[in-house]
Amino acid sequence: MLEVSSLQVSYGQSQVIRDMNLNMGKEESLAVMGRNGMGKTTLFKALIGILPSEGKVVLDGQDISNMSSHQRVASGMAYVPQGRMIFSNLSVQENIEAGLETASVKRVPSEIFDLFPVLHDMRNRKGGNLSGGQQQQLAIARALVSEPKVLLLDEPTEGIQPSIIKEIAATLNEIRAMKKIAILVSEQVLSFTIEMSDRLVVVEKGRIVHEEQSGTADQAKIASFLAV
Repeated sequence: MLEVSSLQVSYGQSQVIRDMNLNMGKEESLAVMGRNGMGKTTLFKALIGILPSEGKVVLDGQDISNMSSHQRVASGMAYVPQGRMIFSNLSVQENIEAGLETASVKRVPSEIFDLFPVLHDMRNRKGGNLSGGQQQQLAIARALVSEPKVLLLDEPTEGIQPSIIKEIAATLNEIRAMKKIAILVSEQVLSFTIEMSDRLVVVEKGRIVHEEQSGTADQAKIASFLAV
C-alpha cells in the first residue's frame, strides 16, 4: 500500500532523514518509534508533502513523490499532525466537514459518529472546548472523511491521559477493520504501539535501526532505544 524508497530530507545543510526505505502492506498498521529529535515528525511531513524531499513515495501503486499535499490527500493519504491542529473556533461538526474537500460524498458518514459517539454528542460545541482526548478523536475523524487508503498519525497519545490512550488504540483497530486502511503511527508510548500495530520500527538520527513484529517484540530492547 505504501512504498518509500531512498527518502532523504534536509533542513538547510542538516540532513534529518537519511536514505530511508519503508514499506507497508494493505491494511497493515506500522508504528515508527524513536526519541524526540530522531526524525519521526520530519518523516511524516515529508510523506504528506509539507516538507520537500528526495527519493520515491508510492501509494497504492501510484508515484506521489512530486505531488503537493492536497494532491496526496486526494490520492488517498491523510495526516493527523502532532498537536492535533483542530480549528478551535469551529464546531465539532464544522471541523469534521473541513476534511470533506477531496471526498467523493460531501457529507459526514454516519459511521464516523459510530466510531466516535462523543463527537456526535458534542457536534455543536466548539473544538477548542473539547478535552485533549476528544480533540484527538476529532482530528482523526476529520482525516477519515477524506476517504484515505493510508492514515498517518503523528504522536497521537501526546498530552492524553493513560485511560484514554487505551481507548484510542482500540478505536484505531476498529477503524482499520471497518475502513480497510493502512495506519502509520509515530509514537513513543510502547504499550500503545504494541496494542495497535502489527509491526514496529525504531528510528535513530533519520535511519531505521531496528524492526520487528509487535506481537513478539522484545519490549526491553525497544525501551532501550527510547531511553534518554
